[in-house]
Amino acid sequence: MTDLAAVQRRTIRVLSAGQVLGGISFGATVSLGAVLAAEISGDDALSGLATAAITLGTALTAMPLAALAHARGRRPALATGMTIALVGVGLVLVAAAAASFAVLLTGFALIGAGQAANLQSRFAAADLATDASRGRDLSIVVWTTTVGAVLGPNLVGPGEVLGAAVGMPALTGAYLFTIVGQLAGIALYLVGLRPDPLILAQRTVAAHERGAERIARQDRPVAARYATLAIVGAHGVMVSIMAMTPLHLLQHGATLTIVGLTISLHIAGMYGLSPLFGLLTDRWGRVPTIVLGYAILAGCLAVIALGHHDATAVTIALVLLGLGWSAATVAGSALLTEASAEDVRTRRQGRNDFAMSLAAAVGAAGAGVVLSAIGFNGLALVALPVLLLVVALAPTAVRSSASMGD
Repeated sequence: MTDLAAVQRRTIRVLSAGQVLGGISFGATVSLGAVLAAEISGDDALSGLATAAITLGTALTAMPLAALAHARGRRPALATGMTIALVGVGLVLVAAAAASFAVLLTGFALIGAGQAANLQSRFAAADLATDASRGRDLSIVVWTTTVGAVLGPNLVGPGEVLGAAVGMPALTGAYLFTIVGQLAGIALYLVGLRPDPLILAQRTVAAHERGAERIARQDRPVAARYATLAIVGAHGVMVSIMAMTPLHLLQHGATLTIVGLTISLHIAGMYGLSPLFGLLTDRWGRVPTIVLGYAILAGCLAVIALGHHDATAVTIALVLLGLGWSAATVAGSALLTEASAEDVRTRRQGRNDFAMSLAAAVGAAGAGVVLSAIGFNGLALVALPVLLLVVALAPTAVRSSASMGD
């Protein structure tokens, strides 16, 4: 009989390494996206379309990749997402050489599939996890994203030097690292995810082997819907505020150094303490940790409302924003996985990631309008009802769990 614990440990190591490679690839891509879009289009106002295209691509590929995972396993799904992203990188290089804005946006949209694969990795970490370790295992994979997120943008400079040496178009040299990272990630998933964690989980449940009770659960649609609401709400609020922070700081006299430090600390908050929130998820419970995350988000909004004119206060708020997002995402992902029966689990996970990406796109676009109309502190007030709704509905998820004997 297969040692599920040993397979799970190997799976976490492979997924963590894949997140590092994916993070490096994605970090280098996003760092240059807006610059390339402005350069090729000739209009700075269109620079934001690069990130919008990536977000749209992530949303559109989330559900197909989840369906592929359900049918064939995590291994082909993750490798396919990264392969599509690799094709997107190729199109970006073609677009830079041909100065084609349409091809550029198409390439960025395909790169979004790589981000969809990165998002799916956290659910792959939960396929074989036990109730006692699901939050921890999931959070470890989330935490490793930090490495790529930090290294990726720092490869832009060396990439440009290397790209110039081999005759690549300007602003595309860093994509050499993206290509290497994507190829390495594809190979890692194809070779390293054996046996496939999702296929093994499905077979274990179907055969009623010993240990199946750790994986197979009665379906709890109310708790699953709450988990999705909590994840999507936190993500929408996070992206909306984070996207407008650089502009707000610059409008109030902050330097680019302060802006960069604020965003860096925000990213550290998003990923750096995710293992702690994974531990709390397993020890306190999924819903209490979600509520903790939303309490931290409420603290972020309060700091913004009271101290939006002060750069230090905004920086503190952005750290709280990252921490609240982390707690809600880790605990919500664990709850969504265990509240969904095996036959609907991957479908719900795909819908969750689609909704996350859609919320990010809508939130970022709407936040600009709100910022212009009522200011940064007004943006915090607009986000408050989302927090109140998720906290108010928390008892329904708790009752759903209790009614199923959990």
